[in-house]
Amino acid sequence: MRNGYRVVDVDSHVTPSMEVLNKFAGEEMKSRWNEFSPYFRTMNSPLGRGHPESPWTTIKINPIPYDRIAGQPAVAEKVKAGGSGPLEGRVQNIAEDLPTTGTQHENSEGRISDMDTEGVDVNVLIPGTWASASSSLDSSLTTGLYGAYHSYMKEFCSNHPNRLKGLMLAACGDVDWTVKELKSRGEEEWMSCVWPILPEGLPVDDPSLEPIWEVMNDLELPMIYHSFFYEPPYFPGYRDIWGNAAIARCAAHPWGAQRIVSYVICGGILDRYPNLKICCCESGHGWLPYWLFRLDSQVEYVKGAVPKLKCLPSDYARQGRVLCNIEASEGEMMTKAVIDLLGENCLVYGSDFPHPECDWPKSVDNVLGWKSINETAMKRLLGDNADSYLR
Repeated sequence: MRNGYRVVDVDSHVTPSMEVLNKFAGEEMKSRWNEFSPYFRTMNSPLGRGHPESPWTTIKINPIPYDRIAGQPAVAEKVKAGGSGPLEGRVQNIAEDLPTTGTQHENSEGRISDMDTEGVDVNVLIPGTWASASSSLDSSLTTGLYGAYHSYMKEFCSNHPNRLKGLMLAACGDVDWTVKELKSRGEEEWMSCVWPILPEGLPVDDPSLEPIWEVMNDLELPMIYHSFFYEPPYFPGYRDIWGNAAIARCAAHPWGAQRIVSYVICGGILDRYPNLKICCCESGHGWLPYWLFRLDSQVEYVKGAVPKLKCLPSDYARQGRVLCNIEASEGEMMTKAVIDLLGENCLVYGSDFPHPECDWPKSVDNVLGWKSINETAMKRLLGDNADSYLR
C-alpha cells in the first residue's frame, strides 16, 4: 500500500538468463540447448538494472541495430544473430536509487523488498525481448523455451503467490501445444494473464487461433500485449522508420498496440468470448481515445470490412475490456484527458521496473502527486482496474 492506495504494477520485468532457463528446461530441451548458441549474447549489465553482477547470457535472434543518428546519411542495417540491440549503451537510467541485484533473474526475495520500498502490492512480471523474438525459431525450440520459462515463473512466484504474478507465453505458431499448456498450467496460482506471441505475418484474429481464445475464456485469463521494437516479429512499419533508434522506439510501441487492439475488437474476439480482455503495456496511453474514436468512425464508414460488432470500439475501453498501462512520461494532463474521454476503467498503473525508464523508487509517489486525478479515479488507476482485469 502507498498512502492508503493498493498498487498493482502491470508492467514490471524479468529477464532470466539462459543459464537460469536451462535449469528449468525439460531433458529433451536441454539436449538441444546448443541450437540456441548462434543467438547467444553475453551481457555485462550496469548496476541498478536488476541483473547479476557477473556476465550472463541471453539470446538475440535478429536484432535491428537502428544505427542512424538523426540528420546523418542513411546507413545499411547490420542485422545478425547474436548482435547487439539498439539500446545497449544508449539509454540513461532515470532511477534515483539502485534496485536489488538479481531481481530480473532468481532473486524473488529482493524483488519483494524493492516492492515494499516503493509501496507496490503486486508485480505482474513480463519477460524481455527474447520471448517474442523466439517466435521466429523452429516451433519446437520456441515451445521448449516457453515451457522452461513457465516452470521458472512458477518457482519465482511460489513464496509470494499473491504479490508476484506471471503470464503465460502463448506460442500462436503452435496452437496444439499452447492449448495443452493452458489446460495443464492455466489454474496455477502464479498465472494472471496470457501474452499471445504471434509469429511474423499471423494476425491475432486468424480463425486458427480460436481454440486458444476458447480455453482462455473458460479459464478467465485475459490477454496482455507488450511491444518490443528491434527483434522479430518486428513492429508495423519497421522497414520505413529510416534507421533511428529513438524514433523507432517511439513509433513501435503505440503502432503495435493500435494494430492488435483493432483486430481483437474488429475481429469479434471480445464479442465471442465475454471473459476476454486485453491490456497493452509500455505502449503509452494518450493514443487510446484518439485511436478508438477514429476506429468508431471507420467500422461504420468502410462498410463490409468489419463484421457487425456489439459495441463501438471505444465502448470496450469504457467497459474495462480494453486497457493500457500508463506511461509516466506522458504525464498528469494526458492521463486526465484519457479518463475524461473514456472513463475510469481503461487505465492501469505500470512502471517498467526495474528497467532504466522506471524512476524507482519514486514511480508511485510521482503518480500520487497528480492532483487533478480525483480519489476514485486514482484508486482505480493504481489498483482496482488491474484487479478487475487480471485473473
